Amino acid sequence: MDDIRVLDNEYATLIYHTDKKIVHHTFHQKVSGEEFQNILKSGVECLEKYSATKWLSDDRLNSELSAEDTNWATHHWFKLAQDAGWKSWALVVPHDIFARLNLIEHVNHYSRRGIRVMVFTNPDEALSWLDALEN
Repeated sequence: MDDIRVLDNEYATLIYHTDKKIVHHTFHQKVSGEEFQNILKSGVECLEKYSATKWLSDDRLNSELSAEDTNWATHHWFKLAQDAGWKSWALVVPHDIFARLNLIEHVNHYSRRGIRVMVFTNPDEALSWLDALEN
């Protein structure tokens, strides 16, 4: 089956890998606020629609999240994603060191709440890891 391009704009591309049942976003630049939230909410819709459990976040070109985005992601979006069936997360970390440090909070928060998390610097390795996991 072909991948489904759910979203493609100046901020991000969101793809659903139909054969692997993986939601996959790639940020093209720093993204925040409503744009950031819309990308992640679109991914949750994919989890629900396709009964997917795996998510690949390619955040290499994003930067540090604002306090508002961090709060929204950890307290609002996370519950939506987990309720939609999210279980495994492959995170390709940003090039920016401050953005990497900012993501530690998310990695710790989500893993303590049952999400299997692995951190990568290469998106192909992240995709391979997720693909090898059982649902």
